[in-house]
Amino acid sequence: MNIGVLALQGSFAEHIKMLNDMGIKTVELRNKNDLQKHPIDGLVLPGGESTVQGKLLKELCMMDLLKESIQNGLPVLATCSGLILLAKKISNGDTPHLATMPISIKRNGYGRQISSFHTEADFKGIGIVPMTFIRAPYVESISDDVEILATVNGLIVAVSYGNQIGLTFHPELNNDYRIYRMFIDMTESRIKKITSYKIITSSFALKSQPANSP
Repeated sequence: MNIGVLALQGSFAEHIKMLNDMGIKTVELRNKNDLQKHPIDGLVLPGGESTVQGKLLKELCMMDLLKESIQNGLPVLATCSGLILLAKKISNGDTPHLATMPISIKRNGYGRQISSFHTEADFKGIGIVPMTFIRAPYVESISDDVEILATVNGLIVAVSYGNQIGLTFHPELNNDYRIYRMFIDMTESRIKKITSYKIITSSFALKSQPANSP
């Protein structure tokens, strides 16, 4: 398994350390060539500054490649501004970027007076997890097929949509690997499905060959 971590700006190094601590191989994605040269099984979009990240994705010709991969089922873990990149609507700011998740998100949702805070809350399927918020957004609304994974004070802070997990907080800043384990489990499941499909199609191709084929 090889997990790509977008390494244009933000807290990518902390995500890489968490994954490496779990024995997961990672590759830093800094340009289009990295995407084309290094096959990846999953993707992490780190926190940082979404406007800067979106601008660099376009300038480095990475936006379309990433969007296509995500739409084709590539598992994604997006945190803080990474989730802003996924959102189809940003209610108070940028034009949408990757726009692969049908949610509306609010940048700097808690206002400038609360630049960061730490809490613990229930995370669906995991239990109580530590959550560190830094000038965090929150999810304002979701489509019917988006699942809410966690809320804090009535605000949505974690969601999932198909192959995408989105958090408005920073799991990489806490010594808790359970959310990463959820993401890795999703990735392993997709790898198994792809492998099974290849075996089935290969077997079918062999059976379809004429008896006198070499």
